[in-house]
Amino acid sequence: MMRRGTVSPASKHPARNERLLYALLTIAVTLFAASGRATAQTGIQSPCQSSVMGSSFVPMDSWVYPALTRLYSLGYLDTAFLGLRPWTRLSIVHMLEETAPNLEDAKSSSSNDEAQELYDRLQEELQAGSGGPCRGHAAQLQYESAYTVARGISGTPLHDSYHLGETVTNDYGRPTEGGFNSYSGGSGYATAGPFTLYLRGEFQFAPSATGYSTNLFDALSTQDGVPPATNPVQATIPGLAIGTEVRGRVMEGYVSAHALGHEISFGKMDEWWGPAQGGAFAYSTNAENIYSFQINRVEPLWVPGLSHITGKFRYQFLVGSLKGHTRFRDPWVHAEKISFKPTPNVEIGFERTVIWGGKGHVPITLHSFLKSFFSFQNVSAAEKFSRGDPGARFGAFDASYRLPYLRNWLTFYIDSEAHDDVSPASAPRRADIRPGLYLSHVPGVPKLDLRVEGVNTDQSTSRSIKGTFTYYETEVPQGYTNNGQIFGDWMGREAKGGQAWATWHISANEWIQASWRRQKAAKDFIAGGTTIQDFSAQLVKRFGHDLELNAIFSHENYLIPIYQSGRQGVNNATVQLTWYPERRVSF
Repeated sequence: MMRRGTVSPASKHPARNERLLYALLTIAVTLFAASGRATAQTGIQSPCQSSVMGSSFVPMDSWVYPALTRLYSLGYLDTAFLGLRPWTRLSIVHMLEETAPNLEDAKSSSSNDEAQELYDRLQEELQAGSGGPCRGHAAQLQYESAYTVARGISGTPLHDSYHLGETVTNDYGRPTEGGFNSYSGGSGYATAGPFTLYLRGEFQFAPSATGYSTNLFDALSTQDGVPPATNPVQATIPGLAIGTEVRGRVMEGYVSAHALGHEISFGKMDEWWGPAQGGAFAYSTNAENIYSFQINRVEPLWVPGLSHITGKFRYQFLVGSLKGHTRFRDPWVHAEKISFKPTPNVEIGFERTVIWGGKGHVPITLHSFLKSFFSFQNVSAAEKFSRGDPGARFGAFDASYRLPYLRNWLTFYIDSEAHDDVSPASAPRRADIRPGLYLSHVPGVPKLDLRVEGVNTDQSTSRSIKGTFTYYETEVPQGYTNNGQIFGDWMGREAKGGQAWATWHISANEWIQASWRRQKAAKDFIAGGTTIQDFSAQLVKRFGHDLELNAIFSHENYLIPIYQSGRQGVNNATVQLTWYPERRVSF
């Protein structure tokens, strides 16, 4: 395995296939320039398909995504890109419009009954929130939701994804401590022609707690290469004493404009760049959202000639600043992803993330941005420690496939990530992987679905790497984090594990779910290693049309000798009530 700062003879010049893989990422620029001439060809043309209308993104914690994923795996929703989420309300409306003829043509079966129920409920939800697919340029004001969350925790929870692990994952980096925690907020949006304004705010409370011991803090800080003497406070390591947290937070807040099938936006937005349910290596909701500028191709793009081979495209670019880093402070990140569908059953995606700059290291200029954007080969140690450092570079690859002969039943998918390689596809032995299988309905039990995923971020098969590869970089020792938490896959830097879910669907937006999760970090990364396992049960139930109950109970046990002696148990009971008002204002 090769670290940054060393150059092997084989890597002085990238292989031809690596150049081709990276070229796919930069095609997005060409596609954007050509999209005014290209046509977004679809099976059925909506009368509003080419209209210039803004639309808000549906938050990633909405019930809409499990429903859409299940509809896709039942053999419908062929234009969905699972590896690039969230989706806008109108883009989902367009997906459903194209799905309607397939539902009508399908023979009567239990799986088709499930698909029809999902379709009807999604249509009702999305049409109500968007004013219908042909609302024209009328301005609208929509109060989307109001919610309150009560979370009670017994025991000492984990909230250190960069080292020891997390009790609550993919939770936007919310503060969570033993005792009573609460989060209450609301969301809404306004649209006028191509413009959208979205805001989701939240008040958060978490009690005080005892943090890590001085010895543990110093050991982890030294291992990361961030001397504790000069950095006594670090977001990635819980402090010696954690005070009561009472604050307001903008969870999502952005302005956007729709242009030629793109949403061009600035602000805080959810991201989920992968087909898996448990995590996403490139980008997830595990950490607080960052403020960023984005260009997102929200409608599939057909490029004449090229798309006869590759199918339709979607792509996204973002750039913003990361917080919580003390060495070097406030680095920037840019990420690009391009996905395409050669057939309705296959989706392939390539992604690249670069963290560069930071106070005292590389100044943020057009030159440093372009160098980080186009650099895709190893650099010397001298360059790495200079103002010319292109930054910490990570590549991701994902794919999903509705399997032959089981198109309406079984979907295979894989997410992967590699440090300092153009793509995991070109360096599979250096890649982290999260493969999964999703069974959309069990034979004879159409309301039950099953999902299983395995995860491996430990490539130390021949020698110790002590957590200095995945999500880590010498010049960015607090790595792939924002405000202390990994914004990629919660599995972390050097661990193995998996997840499994069994879900009974009461209706399209109601279910009962049992799940299991396991994470085991290597002993050469965390002294003595870590073992975390939890079992969870969830109930999502609607009362009337607009009130939702989401109740979760989980029992976690962990063994982390460097932190606590003996096996520890943590019980977590979370209850969320959400109100979805139907009334909207048009003018």
